[in-house]
Amino acid sequence: MVMLHNWKNAAAISCRGILFLNRACVIRDPNEDLTPNGRASDPWSLSTVGQVEELKALIKVMPLWSTGIMISASLSQNSFPVLQASSMDRHLTLNFEIPAASFGMFLVISVTIWIALYDRLILPIASKIAGKPVHLSPKQRMGIGLIFSLASIVVTAIVERIRLAMAVKEGYSDNPNGVVGMSAFWLVPQYCLSGLAEGFNAVGQNEFYFSEFPRSMSSIASNLIGVGMGAGNLLASFIMNAVNDFTGRGGNVSWVSSDINKGHFDYYFWFLACLSFVNVIYFVVCSRAYGPGVGERSRAWVEGDDVTSDE
Repeated sequence: MVMLHNWKNAAAISCRGILFLNRACVIRDPNEDLTPNGRASDPWSLSTVGQVEELKALIKVMPLWSTGIMISASLSQNSFPVLQASSMDRHLTLNFEIPAASFGMFLVISVTIWIALYDRLILPIASKIAGKPVHLSPKQRMGIGLIFSLASIVVTAIVERIRLAMAVKEGYSDNPNGVVGMSAFWLVPQYCLSGLAEGFNAVGQNEFYFSEFPRSMSSIASNLIGVGMGAGNLLASFIMNAVNDFTGRGGNVSWVSSDINKGHFDYYFWFLACLSFVNVIYFVVCSRAYGPGVGERSRAWVEGDDVTSDE
């Protein structure tokens, strides 16, 4: 049996299944496991040290990565805020009315302002008050983003409940095109909270993956957020279809009916809020199980802090 410290054999480690990822493996038969030039004869049963470490890093972050899918699912509910704004008073002045689809600009504005204020104002002031550098770890940013996402969904449900009650009171129950006497600027808080959620979580995820993955996995790190967004869109479609089928049984009006004044989108968003709350709890559990990341341990070593558990 050839030992791992041999330069030729160290180029490949026998790793048969994920159960062997956490222990060193050896080449059992160099004549069968390796080609004459020292490469693995069967790449599926023999992996290099780098490949094993990359797979371990990817598997380790998967639970935390999955928590970002719920944020993407909630942010992908793009059509409903437009329906909301269309049924509300959008006048900025007597002669100027903001298009319903343009209210999404408040999400972009809130993200832009927050990123600028965070780096240029909030952190310097906090560091000056504390007397030492103050920062949020990537996992803390991700968690705060999840909380803002939950808050955004709760605000959406509350505002829709108020709007729906006003629509019924004003006699628009059978008129999906009726405009209630309620300002569409009630929607601004939920857009701003969604922007903060995206600003915190997306930036935190991006920093987290780049700090935890080896440099050879930088392309994977840069694309994990995009994959999560795609998964979130699929999840949002699945949830909406499931709610539509379940609540529309027996001839009942679905919660997510295309007639916004007959449906109950407020119930739907309360349901999403419950799922988001469970997602926050799941994130806390996964974060504590993950422990301090590479970036956190490096920063703590530089600052002389003792990091033995998650924040």
